[in-house]
Amino acid sequence: MDKIKKVVLAYSGGLDTSIIIPWLKEHYDNCEVICVSGNVGQDAELEGLEARAKASGASKLYIEDLQQEFVDDFVFPTLKAGAVYEKRYLLGTSFARPVIAKRIVEIAKAEGADAICHGCTGKGNDQVRFELTIKHFAPHMKIIAPWREWDIKSRDEEIDYAEAHKIPLKISRETNYSKDMNLWHLSHEGLDLEDPWNEPQYNKPGFLEMGVSPEMAPDTPTYITLHFEKGVPVALDGQEMDGVTLIKTLNKIGGENGIGLSDLVENRLVGMKSRGVYETPGGSILYHAHEVLETICLDKETQHYKEQVALKFADLVYNGQWYTPLREALSAFVDKTSETVTGDVRLKLYKGNIMGAGVRSPYTLYDEEVATFSEDHVYNQQDAGGFINLFGLPIQVGAMLEEKRGK
Repeated sequence: MDKIKKVVLAYSGGLDTSIIIPWLKEHYDNCEVICVSGNVGQDAELEGLEARAKASGASKLYIEDLQQEFVDDFVFPTLKAGAVYEKRYLLGTSFARPVIAKRIVEIAKAEGADAICHGCTGKGNDQVRFELTIKHFAPHMKIIAPWREWDIKSRDEEIDYAEAHKIPLKISRETNYSKDMNLWHLSHEGLDLEDPWNEPQYNKPGFLEMGVSPEMAPDTPTYITLHFEKGVPVALDGQEMDGVTLIKTLNKIGGENGIGLSDLVENRLVGMKSRGVYETPGGSILYHAHEVLETICLDKETQHYKEQVALKFADLVYNGQWYTPLREALSAFVDKTSETVTGDVRLKLYKGNIMGAGVRSPYTLYDEEVATFSEDHVYNQQDAGGFINLFGLPIQVGAMLEEKRGK
């Protein structure tokens, strides 16, 4: 083994990172382990974290509040891009990793650490997201990934290791879903969800944490109005809010109405398919509202091209390639196209559904006088004949030449 005296560990307090602390000390000559937990909105998961880290053998724990940076520098730029991975995943875990890894590098440098360690499995996407960010900010830093080194094969074996080393855990074998929570979402993987034929137990007590199932939502709809400035949501029902407060408020409203549940078999970066259930109540509302507003603020060519950009943007975020020239260039494009995405969107929330109930913008490209089915004095319908003749000329010419060739 390399001579490692001090390791900074990306620490969540979950099963993986809890047992990594004693494992590092056993396998790296009793090295010092410093834990860093990036607060990206996981709230209750931070309670008692310092005591658990030190009980597991860490020398200290940093808890860094990254919520505002997470929202302003990662969530909202991705929202503005309209980036959705494989049509349904709103990238909750994906764009949380770079902001956490960036802060871990800063602390590792300040502490004079010899290595950075993470608890991501060798099957997952997060190992890539963490390590690409570390490589960007500390290209010479050693990275330790225990799941690629140790002989532990399963989460049951991890629990065995924890029990043998008297490591305090907050889970049991029966509730051992693999979960990731932050301000934006909560993901569920493992156990019965590993069989795609099994229906998620939305109504089972304790399964959903951010809201209720659509069946359990109120029988009356909830109306809300969101205001955007240049593609960024800044107010709810006329009340200005910072991004963190706005998302938390929408999580509550959306959760109560059964909004934002997604059951997805996705294509992981490492090549396999995996099944996850996601809760993203506030994020689902914001994506829907933003999309509605763009329909009246963007011209056809820009709107359609931006849809192509969104696909690539989502891939970059999912693949951990936030700190790349292409992502920065796409963000510049998105910022330019968002200059006129300002206005209000009214939504109706009802039993898991998000429905548009009105949209307006000072930059609207929708002209009621032009679009009306009633009598108007601005559109000459006779012009359509000449347009169709020119637009259809290639089709007509091709058909005429085929006739000449006897086809």
